[in-house]
Amino acid sequence: MAQALSERTIALVKATVPALEAHGLDIVREMYSRMFQNPEIRDLFNQSHQGDVGSQPRALTGAILAYAKNIDNLSALAAAVERIAQKHVGLQILPEHYPHVGNALLGAIAHVLGEAATEEIMTAWGEAYWFLADILITREAAIYEDLAAAHGGWNGWRAFEVVEVRPESSVITSFVLKPKDGGPVLRHRPGQYLTFWFDVPGHAPIKRNYSISCAPNDETYRISVKREDKGLASGWLHDNARVGMVLKVGAPAGDFFLPETPQRPVVLLSGGVGLTPMVSMLETLVAEKTDTEVHYVHGAYDAGAHAMGPHIRALTAAHPRARSTVFYEAPANDGDGHDHAGRISGAWLSQQTPIQEADYYLCGPRPFLRALVSDLRDAGVPADRIHYEFFGPADEILAA
Repeated sequence: MAQALSERTIALVKATVPALEAHGLDIVREMYSRMFQNPEIRDLFNQSHQGDVGSQPRALTGAILAYAKNIDNLSALAAAVERIAQKHVGLQILPEHYPHVGNALLGAIAHVLGEAATEEIMTAWGEAYWFLADILITREAAIYEDLAAAHGGWNGWRAFEVVEVRPESSVITSFVLKPKDGGPVLRHRPGQYLTFWFDVPGHAPIKRNYSISCAPNDETYRISVKREDKGLASGWLHDNARVGMVLKVGAPAGDFFLPETPQRPVVLLSGGVGLTPMVSMLETLVAEKTDTEVHYVHGAYDAGAHAMGPHIRALTAAHPRARSTVFYEAPANDGDGHDHAGRISGAWLSQQTPIQEADYYLCGPRPFLRALVSDLRDAGVPADRIHYEFFGPADEILAA
């Protein structure tokens, strides 16, 4: 267990908060520049989130600032630490990677802050980094151990064969995956994701997370992937993944999932391809014949972009307390496949879902999450009843 930080170290780190607020993004960009000089470390990261407009530098800047502000109250960061640990396990981050990150961070702080980065400040930040690193390493070791011991579980990258490719809409395709070794698969928690290692010709290895879009079972996983504009991994999958292709896959991970026995009504809110974890949750609730009241609420651009519509209708028809509502932002005149025109709103949710009782699960693009998380909080839904997953690293979306 990490040794407690001294009062002096805590005071020195908190004293750097103004400097981090002013120069944090420059520090993080310098840090990544240093780390990525090592190809082994560079290849651990999703490169689409880097760069001047990338979301990862901003996300890490916010995380470092939050750590500095809360270093004397780390319980406030417990949820964030768990989310980071889950992401690290998906990416196969190991203890030997932490010194590279620490050296890059401390070097970046010294470089950007210059004379203000005194020896005392640098020593304090070194202690603070390794204090948090030890917490993460310990938690990640426990997750790896649990995955290896579980029925169908594994560590590292496991070979999976594509056994089915099914178009779901004009932009979303599902891929069903089965272990090449013929063994069982770990029964994921509905809402979790798989991490993939793609070897795309002409590029460094690519790592991506894709939510599992089916209920837990012992044999296969299904992912449902949107072809993103300029999306290297999603475009490669859509263009190249065929039955028989073998992919490298990490074990299920993630801290966004449905509890085994929901205690309250469940509202599944999704926008676009954000439906993927919600379908996993809905399939699970139907398969387990729960008595839970379920509201599936989905927003798509139009009928062409709407994935799995008939499948969702069949699922909700099979559950006596399930209801499906679909919004199209730009519906055609045929009126097929949707219930309302426009976007999902907080006002509609307040009127049509059990706002005073339900747990809300959200997944979708950042604007979707920004709007609805804010609306739900404004409607008085406590933070512990709002659960969300997002694609890419966390940023300011949920700092309300």
